[in-house]
Formats: sequence, C-alpha cells, structure tokens
Amino acid sequence: MSDDDSDHEFVVVVVEPETPGNVGTIARAMKNFGIYDLRLVDPPELDPDGEAYGFAGHAREDVLPNATETTLEEIVSEYHTVGTTAVSHEDSTKHVRYPFKTPLELADSLESVETKTALVFGREGTGLDNEELRMLDEVCCIPADERYPVLNLGQAATILMYELRRFTVEETQLPDVERERASEEEIDIVYRFFDDLLDATSYREHKRAKTSQMMRRLLGRAHPTEREAATLTGVFRRAAERARGDRE
Repeated sequence: MSDDDSDHEFVVVVVEPETPGNVGTIARAMKNFGIYDLRLVDPPELDPDGEAYGFAGHAREDVLPNATETTLEEIVSEYHTVGTTAVSHEDSTKHVRYPFKTPLELADSLESVETKTALVFGREGTGLDNEELRMLDEVCCIPADERYPVLNLGQAATILMYELRRFTVEETQLPDVERERASEEEIDIVYRFFDDLLDATSYREHKRAKTSQMMRRLLGRAHPTEREAATLTGVFRRAAERARGDRE
C-alpha cells in the first residue's frame, strides 16, 4: 500500500547496528510487510557483496540500497516515535519504560490517527538505552516467556511489522477466503444421508439421536460450501449402500 493510499507512513530506524546481517534481515522483513524507508544511525559498512545484502533477499534491490544515515535527534523531530525493548520494567518507579504497548496494542492505537511513525530498534546486545528511550514517544514490548524474553533484533522487527501490516499491505498472497454457504436444503440432504448411514450400519438406537444432533451442530459451525455439502452427501450415500450390500 503506497503512502498515497494510507493515512499512515512508517519508517524503520536502527540505532548503531553491530552486524550487517541484521540490517539485511530487517530490510527483508520491511519488504515483506510493505515498508521501504530504512534509516540507520551509525551503521557498519554495508558491502554490496557482503552479509547485509546476502540476508536481505529481494530487499537488496530497493530497501537496502536506498537506506539513509540519520541521527536519533532528527528522527524525533520529524516523526511520532516508537521505541522497542525486550524488558519493559513496568512498575511505578521506572517511568522511562512505562507505560508500554504490545505490537497489537500499538497497531490498534494507531488505527484512528493519521501519523508518520518511526519504529526505532536498538543495538543487538543492549538495545536502546534509558536516555534514548526518554527521547521517544512510546515504547513497544513483545510478550515472550519470562525465562528468556530477549528476541533477536530481526525477529523483533519482523513481529512488530507483521502486526502493523494492516496499514502497509493492501493485498497478500493468501487466497480470498470468502465463500458462500450451501443452502439449507443442500445441508438438510447431508443430514438425511448421514442418518441413513447410521441406519445402514445398525448404529445403536439409544445413541442415534445424539449422534445425529452432533453432526448437525458440527456442520452448522463449519458453514459448508455447496461443493463440500455435495461431497459429504456422496460419501454418506456410498457408505450406506456399501453397508447394506455387505449385510445382504
């Protein structure tokens, strides 16, 4: 989705990345989720024949070569800023990292505002320091197992951009899942042949009503299509015919 089609503009900022490969990984995730503006604060050298371009996938064609160097001060002056951190330390005595939002909560909060937002990621080893977090508008923290909540830089960036895809991705590779439910008449035929199968297999009489009701509830939740209903009808019909034939 282009900026012309959206009320939201996103840039990704990586502060003092230590490993070119992580820059490439983030660039790849950006292209996956429709963000193309990469800003780097004191980055390492990004050799076109090196690790960054190797990890970037097709983002080596546009996102990575168009990345620009910046300062955190410049980003803060131009954008609504969201810093990312693994551990929030949310309590009443540590206001630097309080309050925080999860990626999903951040996406929900941005739904009703028009804004230019910078997603700011810190160093691989230490992340963003307290002074840097003080400069930013919001803090985002990804919920993880408390025994090991620290995510790889590329993982954290990918998760956050995935949750923001509603603003940046208009169409995905997934097929259209909308479908028309079979008519009640067609679904009733399925029920009728299922009941016929119960009869053909001499299903226990005292369990038959409950089993028939279970099938009705199951299909009612599944919302079968016309083709699915026809297939089930055919299976139950053939099974009943075979069961009666075996008994004769």
